[in-house]
Amino acid sequence: MPKWKIKEEDLKKKKEDAYEYGGFAFAKEALNLIDNLERSKQILSNDESLKNSESLKKTLEHFDIINKDLISVFSKNNIKPIESLNKKLDPNFHQAMIEIEDDEREPGTIIQEIQKGFTIKDRLLRPSLVGVAKKRSDKTKKDKENKDNLKEK
Repeated sequence: MPKWKIKEEDLKKKKEDAYEYGGFAFAKEALNLIDNLERSKQILSNDESLKNSESLKKTLEHFDIINKDLISVFSKNNIKPIESLNKKLDPNFHQAMIEIEDDEREPGTIIQEIQKGFTIKDRLLRPSLVGVAKKRSDKTKKDKENKDNLKEK
């Protein structure tokens, strides 16, 4: 095969990749919008002076609309959120940040999502930051049993 043919194929592949993933850096930065909306919702929801107010309810509804619109725009551009809760930890898509003792779920099952992850086409844009289940240690089980016994007395 002539050398020019290989180079032409390489150029074609690079051109396709640039077209498919050219917005990768922009998309990664745009995820901050979703993160900041979520943080704002949490801060407002936890503000005691706003709790149970009509203003808070309307504000949170508007934040949800904006969030859905952002996710829709991302989706149209092949940027999709990674579904993590109640799934097994996959190091290709998830980063475990904390282990949480839980005897009811299989160890390694994701039980908390700290930050949502996203893919762009078939590539990871950002991993999900998650909390995973682990079995209670014998010491923790004994401590819990002792507390339960004291409550009964």
